[in-house]
Amino acid sequence: MASVGAPAASTQPSLPSGITVLRTVPYAFMLPEIFCGTWVWILVAATSVSSPLEQGWVMYVSLSSCLISLLILLGYISGFHTNSENWKVLDSMYHGITAILYLSAAVLQANVAIRSEFSINSSPLYYHLNCAAVFFAFITTFLYILHAFRIYYH
Repeated sequence: MASVGAPAASTQPSLPSGITVLRTVPYAFMLPEIFCGTWVWILVAATSVSSPLEQGWVMYVSLSSCLISLLILLGYISGFHTNSENWKVLDSMYHGITAILYLSAAVLQANVAIRSEFSINSSPLYYHLNCAAVFFAFITTFLYILHAFRIYYH
């Protein structure tokens, strides 16, 4: 039986810091997010960029998301978050918004891949690179969605 003046024990789990961040479930998605997002950027950059507007958006989303995710991961590893609950909100909002942006980029890249299949000027290599970029874009979208919901419902 707890005494009346004793502070209640915290039921909120603490945010991980250091290298243990890579072993906890929602934060373990960050390295695959960065890895798959980097592949999206590399694969789109390896094509002839036949649709600069659509593929420019895909490259912007993938590159900026990789860099921001890397900064957040480094913040968790270095312990910069100081176990603040605001970091959970920031992390959940960032990953939710990024999932929406990545979904738009994946759909645009899928459209480019479909058009490159029937294009006279496009080689089969560019079609395959575009399809691989679509695959990694949807995988990255899924990882960002998983991360956002896991943080939100944690």
